[in-house]
Amino acid sequence: MPRRIHRHVLAVALLAASCAAPSPTGRLQGVVVEDPTPKPSFVLTDTSGERYDFAAETEGKLALLFFGYTNCPDICPVQLSQIAEVLRQMPDVAAHTEVVFVGVDWRRDTPEVIRAYLDRFDSRFVGLTGTAEELERAQVAAGVPPAVVDADTGVAHAGWVIAYAPDGMNHVIYPFGTRQSTLMNDLPVLVTMTGEDRR
Repeated sequence: MPRRIHRHVLAVALLAASCAAPSPTGRLQGVVVEDPTPKPSFVLTDTSGERYDFAAETEGKLALLFFGYTNCPDICPVQLSQIAEVLRQMPDVAAHTEVVFVGVDWRRDTPEVIRAYLDRFDSRFVGLTGTAEELERAQVAAGVPPAVVDADTGVAHAGWVIAYAPDGMNHVIYPFGTRQSTLMNDLPVLVTMTGEDRR
């Protein structure tokens, strides 16, 4: 993927960060969303060929949602490997966390390809795919710019992880470049946010 697309993705991530505010309590170190948004409702196909309702399947859990593609040379593997390593070190948090990867390259991200790709990081990660139209609707529902899939220039996609606490709200995002220590700090906080304990 050309560097100009990488710069575009980074610019979008920085724009998202500029629309957020620091955590009032200082507990969260990621980019905290000033006005938390509810978990989106969309249905795609998982790597077993079954329909997967994102809102229903992740209800009551910490859900980490990431739109990427399996041929991504850097952003996707870095984000996924960091999450996998943090969850390996925090089994109690991992037990209540669902990591959902949506393959936005509808040309190549088949269920089989996505499953093999995610298993390199953590076999518990959920992989989703769909038609170009379904994938666009899911990204719009999640409030991210739909990926641009181009045969010549590659794939431009939102490079950040969206975190939905068990209360069903998006309190924080993690742009590409987020430190692993930030996730180590934040995930134990997020997993306890059930609606009675917000920021």
